[in-house]
Amino acid sequence: MPDSPDFVAQTLREHDRDRYLATLVLPAEARPHITAILAFNADIAAIRERVSGPQPGEIRLQWWNDALAGTGHGEVRQNPLAAALLDTMGRYALPGGTLQRLIGARRFDLYDDPMPDLETFEGYAGETASTLFQLSAMILNGGEVVEQGDAAGHLGVAQAMIGHLRALGHVSSQGRIMLPWTILEANGVQEIELFRGQESEGLHAALGQIAELAEDHLQKARQAIAALPPRLRPAFAAMALLEQQLSDWKRKSTNPFTPPADEADWRKITRLTWWAWRNR
Repeated sequence: MPDSPDFVAQTLREHDRDRYLATLVLPAEARPHITAILAFNADIAAIRERVSGPQPGEIRLQWWNDALAGTGHGEVRQNPLAAALLDTMGRYALPGGTLQRLIGARRFDLYDDPMPDLETFEGYAGETASTLFQLSAMILNGGEVVEQGDAAGHLGVAQAMIGHLRALGHVSSQGRIMLPWTILEANGVQEIELFRGQESEGLHAALGQIAELAEDHLQKARQAIAALPPRLRPAFAAMALLEQQLSDWKRKSTNPFTPPADEADWRKITRLTWWAWRNR
């Protein structure tokens, strides 16, 4: 079996580069454990891309669910990612139910049903992206529950909104709608326009509204993070990347189906490092 910490870090680096870069500003003792949580999410999030349809995807999700519940078949710990995740959960007494709810939320990814409304989107983001911030802060707090003042909740929703604004072209080309359909529909957007990559005034208006919602969540997250003890703030360093990505999307995006070019890794690392220094 490959060395677990190195394998887990490489998995995260390959499949979720921004979250990997954000781990570089974490305290060294917590980094491999937070990385295990994030790499688990990256594996779950990538299932749709690796399987031929929903049924094999459901089987893979069930494997992870059984592993977390302690009912997995075979040698679960022969999987280095599972071994690292289970070790982290044991060390910090992380609630398995929280990660099982993440798995449940990710079942939505396997199917082509549109994201129905803003409330459902925020619930999905809460069970996925927000959960990762919550558990990361808990690890930095030695396994104690964090009264995070909604920092995890708001930043997770903002991260999901910004990610799906940037991924609109890729997701639409798959025949999927991951942004709240009620907002799109209220602006006169038609499904077929999205799937064909057709721009319209209504689409630009709807995406602008979603971007404003993301900015509102970022602002609330900033306030909540500022109220946290300094030792917990590195869990939320992704804020530095999200602020820039949303700003670039607003200023530079000419085609909603093609996001602005992403920053080079060295710029992201500099941004993360500066953010972490200012929030010590």
